[in-house]
Amino acid sequence: MPTAPLTLGIEEEYQIIDPQSRELTSYVQQMMNHGTVVLGHQLKPEFMQSQIEVGSQICQNIHEARQEIVRLRRSVSEVAAQAGAVIAAASTHPFSRWQDQRISEGERYDDLASEMKDAARRLLIFGMHVHLGFGKTPEAFELMIEVLNQMRYFLPHILALTTSSPFWHGRDTGLKSYRSLVFENMPRSGIPPHFEGYAQYDRYVSLMGKVGSLGRRANTQKLTGSNGVADPTKIWWDARPHPNLGTLEIRICDMCTHIDDAIAVAALIQALAARLIRLRNQNQSWRIYRGVYIAENKWRAVRYGIDGSLIDFGRETEVAMRDLATELIEIVDDVVDDLGSRAEVEHIARIAQQGTSADRQLAIYRHALESGATDREALFAVVDHLVAETAQGWQPA
Repeated sequence: MPTAPLTLGIEEEYQIIDPQSRELTSYVQQMMNHGTVVLGHQLKPEFMQSQIEVGSQICQNIHEARQEIVRLRRSVSEVAAQAGAVIAAASTHPFSRWQDQRISEGERYDDLASEMKDAARRLLIFGMHVHLGFGKTPEAFELMIEVLNQMRYFLPHILALTTSSPFWHGRDTGLKSYRSLVFENMPRSGIPPHFEGYAQYDRYVSLMGKVGSLGRRANTQKLTGSNGVADPTKIWWDARPHPNLGTLEIRICDMCTHIDDAIAVAALIQALAARLIRLRNQNQSWRIYRGVYIAENKWRAVRYGIDGSLIDFGRETEVAMRDLATELIEIVDDVVDDLGSRAEVEHIARIAQQGTSADRQLAIYRHALESGATDREALFAVVDHLVAETAQGWQPA
């Protein structure tokens, strides 16, 4: 029966912070100079010089993924310390402004800034991307599209479990994932469309490349069946096929500040894909919903996170996200033992009970204000909390 290896790869984007001012700082080049000796190609600059990205090796299971993220966070933190900086894992900085950031050097970043103008320059945001390995055969591409079509339904649920961006430019925005709003200023972003098959997706990429929307980078591999060379990484949907890697990339997540939360969400994503593949092999599938419905749930996740309710469109009713978290664990119950990820997926219940990074940040901020701190001091307390929690899970006790 058709299947997929569902190997895991995790990318995380960290904030580079001056520990004295608590501001984002443009130390990425110093960190790259030191860090490439230790991490090689796993360490990458990002669009802003105050951002740095890491990518795990290909992991066969969630336990390998945890080891990778622990190693990467530890290594990047040590590299940052050599540059006099610290790192934080959250999707927005509490008060640093995008207008004050320097853009990284490189042709891709120059092109992005030139083409997208302030839509790109405002991207002072940080995310976690989870890659699921499918392979590069025609059969693997078809399976990838089928899973993508059904996985769209779960994207708002995943976002609600990861929210970590309640602040923007020193303001409590009232939203749990302000990053999501900033990113949707970009073209070809948001909930991905439904595709009838891989050929339809491939035609879309080919057309967008032909008309210049996806560029014509000479070093980009030609997609199978396409009539022209295009750069599909200029498609910024919340989930997207990555044909050149043979992966399905889930991109909707905010950064998880705590390692345990990040690993739990990655395990859930892998388990959902495995469950959808099992349904397919039983000649069943998750119901496909139109994008306008899924986008409604995404807005609710952006606004309320774990405290909100999403819409069950089959039952035509609202369901508390905390109850939906329990349902998600139940949905994947018959695949987690095969994946070896039961404990990690069950951590989702703890996220539902205790809240996400956004909830903890807001609690720190409000407690500081209630204790007599100034607004600036309260925001400093949030930064200090983020730096400390980012280190939990690898830092010696």
